[in-house]
Formats: sequence, structure tokens, C-alpha cells
Amino acid sequence: MTIDTDALKANFAVVAGHGPDEVAQHFYSYLFLRYPETRDMFPPSMTKQRDRLVGALVRIVTNVDNVGELVPYLEDLGRDHRKFGTLAAHYPAVGEALLTTLRHFSGDAWTEKLQADWAAAYGIVADTMSGAAQKVDAAEPAWWDADVTEVDLRTFDIAVLKVRTETPHPYVAGQSLSVEPTTLRPREWRLYTPANAPGGLEIELHVRLIDGGPVSTALVRRASPGDRLRLGPPVGRMVLDPASTRPLLLVAGSTGLAPLKAIVDQLARDGGRPTHLFFGARSVREIYDRKDLDLLAERHPWLTVVIAISDDIRWKGPRGPVGTVVAEAGDWSGHDVLVCGSPAMVKFTVATLVASGVPENRISFEDFGDS
Repeated sequence: MTIDTDALKANFAVVAGHGPDEVAQHFYSYLFLRYPETRDMFPPSMTKQRDRLVGALVRIVTNVDNVGELVPYLEDLGRDHRKFGTLAAHYPAVGEALLTTLRHFSGDAWTEKLQADWAAAYGIVADTMSGAAQKVDAAEPAWWDADVTEVDLRTFDIAVLKVRTETPHPYVAGQSLSVEPTTLRPREWRLYTPANAPGGLEIELHVRLIDGGPVSTALVRRASPGDRLRLGPPVGRMVLDPASTRPLLLVAGSTGLAPLKAIVDQLARDGGRPTHLFFGARSVREIYDRKDLDLLAERHPWLTVVIAISDDIRWKGPRGPVGTVVAEAGDWSGHDVLVCGSPAMVKFTVATLVASGVPENRISFEDFGDS
């Protein structure tokens, strides 16, 4: 059947108008009451989980007619959900809860055609996610066990952790992985990006304390050597283009530096390539990795490192939002560009670079929202 994607988007806008908390609460209430066996797959506190549900739905509906964007996202989601114990048998229950929720908030606007379109669309989502999960079931575990070996509190709200896995984790430099502090916050997960290239058992994680964030609070405030973690499968596509030999522009905001350090590490192992790394922060205090940045610039003649501070008059170097500093520093139209940081920083930087002449298809980015 042909799915009316415009009708789905319009209907979801109506549903979302009731508020994300109300919509998500109805969904999970129905799911847990009708299928109580699913409750143990989720954390005790559902506040963050409700935000994640609505965020995922928004992304899916926004890209419902953009297969090139949607399918890779769903495949990542399917592989990642194995860590919760998600099985193919759970997808019908979730679909039933979703359609019930949509029907409830649609009111008189709900029609048999909408029911059929949503059911067909969810069928594609479920098939894509479960198919991706099944493909990797025999090849890799649902998670990797790890131990915290070092906690370096760089500022009151930023810590650099060294963790060690029992077997190598198959991420690619620039990719992220979800982290569960099993001895501190079981069943709570958040995405972080290794700051080193893969290949060994040790992984470096940069963690910034997020107000109300259970995982970041546990890792920054309470983690110590010996604590146990679980690491989920790799996700994300902000990675080096293996077919490109163009020079690189890397733009980081705060702990968005981590994946770009992994990219630099990978470049060094591959022989190097002309690379400019711009790191932006609001204050001098937030230059939490200054020593390592200086060492990288000293060690690699093909690497230039620039630090930009936006809000601290004590800083004598480049001042202003890092996106502005980068755009004013040169012509980057011949570079491959990778950008990582907060959603606002990434949005501004990408828009500024595109306006300055960088082709949009040369820019890869990742933002550290509430993943």
C-alpha cells in the first residue's frame, strides 16, 4: 500500500500538540499495564525515557519520506536496543501501544486510513530495527562489560574517564556508544563518544555533568576505579570518509572534542593529513583538555589547533563563538568538515560554514543533546 506521509506528519503534529510528557506517559502507561513484562527493560525513573521516546518519534516522522536518512538511524536503533533485552516479539506490543496513543490524542481526526498508514509505517520501522538486530546477533554481543580504571576530574563538572573492556569494542573513530553505570545507575544509559581510536582495550570518555542527568551525575560525581560499566553497540556516522584525501576541518564545542580527538588519533595511525582543529568554550575554565591539545599540536606537524573563547575577557586568543571564529579564519570550501558539540553550537556552526561557501555535503556533524 502507498503510505500518505504528509498525513502522518500532520497527524503527529496534532498529537504532539498535547505535550510530550502527556503523550509519552499515555504510551508507557498503556504498554506497562497491557504488557507488564516489558517494564523491567526500562529504568526506575521514566522522566528521561519519556523525552527519548518523543525525540525518536519526531526524528522518525520528520524523515518518514527520507529513506537515506531514516533507514541508517533505524538500523542503529535496532542494534542498540538489544542491550535492553529487546526481542522481535516485543515489537507488536510497542506498535499496539503507539497506535492506541495516536488514536487517543487524535480524537475525531482519527480515520481508518490514518490507522492503516500508521500501522504500515510502524511495520517498516519494526522490520528495519529487528532485521538489523538479527544480523548482528551472531557476530557481536548486546553489550561489552568494562571497568573504570581512572577518573580525572578536570573541572567541577567535567571528568575524563579511562575504562577498560574485556574484549575490543568495534567502534570506528567518531562513533558513539551508550554507557550504563551498572554499579551506580543500573538501567540508565547515555551516549558518549570515545576520545581515542579503536584497536585496544582502553577507551577514554569525556563526561560533562548535565543538570538532572542520572548517568553524567554518576560518572562525574561518584565514579571511581573498579566501578563496572556496560557499553552498547557503536552508533553514528560522523566518521572519516575512507575515499577522501581532502584536508580536514574539525570543530568542537566543549566535550564534543572527544570524537574529534579520536579522529586525530586515527589520522596519526594512518600517516596524517593536513588538519585544522578548532575547540570552542565559553570560559578559560572550560579548556579542560589544554595539555593534551598542546601535545597533539606539538607531536603532529600536519595538525593545527586553535582555541576560541566566547565569554571570558581574560582570554587573549581568538574570541567569539567558535563557528564565527572558524568561518573568519579562512576558506574551508575544499575541506571535509566534522562538527561536534551542543545542538545550538552545531546548528550555528554548520549554518555559518555553509553560508561561507562550504558545500553542505562535505559537512558531517553530531550534537550532544539528550541522546
